[in-house]
Amino acid sequence: MANQDFKIWLGKTVTVKIDRALGSAHPDFVKNIYPVNYGFIPQTLSEADNEEIDAYVLGSDIPLAEFTGQVIAVIARTDSEIKLVVTDGTDFSNEEIKKLTDFQEKYFTSKILR
Repeated sequence: MANQDFKIWLGKTVTVKIDRALGSAHPDFVKNIYPVNYGFIPQTLSEADNEEIDAYVLGSDIPLAEFTGQVIAVIARTDSEIKLVVTDGTDFSNEEIKKLTDFQEKYFTSKILR
């Protein structure tokens, strides 16, 4: 994805189907427990992996099945895919986003785009 293309997502309202709820284990790495709700945007396509675009849902302290909210940032993995950061409209600083997503992003080189 070209750097400027991420801007189409910022501020957009999206519905996230949660397939890895807060407190659940990663299906392949069971010691990796999700501290946030994580899912995908139905009917989208990531050119990086030919699957739906993934999203972190921040701000909820309960496991969810689905969430509709606003994209406040995009995490762009170098030479790879993007991940949307979705909230109820609450803003999170880049430092807060990094801390909340580091459980997974620590394995990749990525940057937070706004």
